[in-house]
Amino acid sequence: MRGDRTRRAILDKAVDIASAEGLEGLSIGRLATELGVSKSGLFAHFGSKLELQLETVRAASEIFEARVWQPVAELDPGLVQLAALMESWLRYFRDEVFAGGCFFSNAYHEFDGRPGPVRDEIAAQKRRWMKSIVHHVKAAKRRGHVRAEVEPEQLAFELDAVGSLANSLWQLEGDEQAFMRARTAIQSRLEGAATAAGRRALATVA
Repeated sequence: MRGDRTRRAILDKAVDIASAEGLEGLSIGRLATELGVSKSGLFAHFGSKLELQLETVRAASEIFEARVWQPVAELDPGLVQLAALMESWLRYFRDEVFAGGCFFSNAYHEFDGRPGPVRDEIAAQKRRWMKSIVHHVKAAKRRGHVRAEVEPEQLAFELDAVGSLANSLWQLEGDEQAFMRARTAIQSRLEGAATAAGRRALATVA
C-alpha cells in the first residue's frame, strides 16, 4: 500500500509537470529533484522515460474520468446525461484541474506528429472521449429524444470542437466569455438536434 501511495504521488507530480511543460519535459531526474527522492527510488517504479510517459498519460486519464465522467454517471442516459457531461467538461477546463491547463489538449498538440506508443495512448483517450459522446447521442435516439436524421458522429464532432475552442481561448487569453459562448452553442446544437420530447428532457437540466 505504501508503494502504491508513493507511485500515486509521483504520477500526480508528473501529470502537473507534463501539463505545463509537455511529456518530453518529464524525466526520472527531474521528478527526483522535484520530489526530493533518489533516482534509484524512482527507477524502482518506472524503468524508463517511455514507461514514465505512458503511466503519466494513464494517470491523467483517471483524473479526467473522475472529474468529467463520474459526476454525471448516475444521470438519466441519453440527452440529459450528454448535456450534463458537456457542462462537466467545461467546468473541468475552467477549474484548471492540472497545473498547466488541460493535460490532453496539450498532449494532443505535442504528439500529433510523433508516431509511437505515447501517441497511441493519447489517441486512445481521445477516441474514448468521442465514443462516449456518440454513445449518448445514440442512447438519446433510442429514447426518441434526438431526431432520426441526426448523425451521432457529426454531432459529437461539433460538440467537441466547441468545448476545445473554449479551452484554447481560456488558456491563451483567460477569456471567461469563451465558456458562456460554448454553453450557448452546445445548448443551441442539442436543442436543434432534439425532438419535442428531447427538448422537454433538456429543460430539466439545471
